[in-house]
Amino acid sequence: MFDNLSLPTILVSYVALLFSLSVHEASHATAAYLLEDDTAASLGRMTLNPVAHIDLLGTVIFPLLGMATGFPFIGWAKPVPVDPRKLTRKFTQRVGYALVASAGPASNLIQAGVFLGVMFLVVKAVVPVPELEYRVFVRALLAGKVESLQVLQLGTTATLFLALLGRLVLINVGLALFNLLPMGPLDGAGILRGFLPWRWLPKFDRIQPWMGGILIVLALTGLLGYVIGPVFGLVFYGIEIVARLILHF
Repeated sequence: MFDNLSLPTILVSYVALLFSLSVHEASHATAAYLLEDDTAASLGRMTLNPVAHIDLLGTVIFPLLGMATGFPFIGWAKPVPVDPRKLTRKFTQRVGYALVASAGPASNLIQAGVFLGVMFLVVKAVVPVPELEYRVFVRALLAGKVESLQVLQLGTTATLFLALLGRLVLINVGLALFNLLPMGPLDGAGILRGFLPWRWLPKFDRIQPWMGGILIVLALTGLLGYVIGPVFGLVFYGIEIVARLILHF
């Protein structure tokens, strides 16, 4: 089970996950605060300090176990508390809640874009031969292990930094797509609920308590990959097109 254990890869992946989750939750708290609900802010959740967001099972045990065994891991942090009654009356209560819910996935997509841009800059700076830039980029983005990047002979610092950037891009894309699923308790359910017709809400609310169990079954059986995989493939295809244009390959 642990034959392919790679401590550098686990370290890089876990740092990327911890940072991405912290930004995700802090974004929820900040959005709520901007919409006049200070519940999360008063509890110290409007911060990038990961200690404030760690959930023992979802942020520590499951991710590290998944990284060590190779099983597709699911990471989550403590949900940010939101009091819809405190949200600004500039929007309806459910639209305000939907805006707060959308802040998490939006932060992940923004992070993915920023780290992708940094990755392009680093590749162009550390790769001496332009013809190799695209291959180095793809290897750094998709490398299963940090050790597999050592053949590029870029130096330890550049290798680890590229591996970290690659993980930050992929993990943030994955978190965004996962959280946009319209299944409670994911953000997608709160976003969708904010814009559904009123007559659909009773049925929607009745099925949501079941969604958590269904989500766990999908994750444990590997079927979740078939749900997110096609969309993830399209996103990566877009990244590949941009990479070819920027790296002139």
